[in-house]
Amino acid sequence: MTMATTVFGHRGYPARFPENSLAGFGYALDHGIEGLEFDVHLTADHVPVIMHDEQIDRTTDGSGRIDRYTFDQLRQFRLTNGEPIPSLAEFLKLVTDRDVQLNLELKTDKIQYPGIEAIVMRMVHATSLRRPVIFSSFHLPTLKTCQQIAPNESYCWLTDKPVAQPATLVAKEHLSGLHLSHFQSGLPVAERIWTVDNPTVAADLMRQQVAGIFTDDFVTMMQVKQRLAN
Repeated sequence: MTMATTVFGHRGYPARFPENSLAGFGYALDHGIEGLEFDVHLTADHVPVIMHDEQIDRTTDGSGRIDRYTFDQLRQFRLTNGEPIPSLAEFLKLVTDRDVQLNLELKTDKIQYPGIEAIVMRMVHATSLRRPVIFSSFHLPTLKTCQQIAPNESYCWLTDKPVAQPATLVAKEHLSGLHLSHFQSGLPVAERIWTVDNPTVAADLMRQQVAGIFTDDFVTMMQVKQRLAN
């Protein structure tokens, strides 16, 4: 049985490292990760940084909104392992020439950062990557803006709701995938599911041949994949 499902480290390897930390990403890269999912925001001076939330309160020793700080100001704050908040530039340096599938989520569902699409695309295209990046967002207009800049990339819409008339949506929005919180059968494009940390659920999804799962514990999920393949 071929296992078509790519296992993505959701924000790196949060089971062992702070989420969206260079330490977590680096460990995952050095231990056979297939895919990495990460989230991008913009600082007040338009520097792309990697963090899930719009605010730094939950994951650092600081507080407030990312876009209210300049990059230099933001670097004063620390993740729980003492690292500063990583920049997209640092992350891209880490993954240069590595054999990993990247999923870059533009975190624009709550704040539409001006110009984020052009800034991020320019940086990604300037990096030597082995595979084309998957770009995802909950905010469809963000993906439309990206498509105007680079029409041939892979664009995937994130949603936690069932997708009505997926074929119509996918054709209209030129999507290459749907990233869902629950499995939905019969989709006309790649289906990737978040966030899958239960091995039984993961095995079921792999048997359904979903294109990818996002997990906080990629090591366990790779073991599940290995078991099924055998």
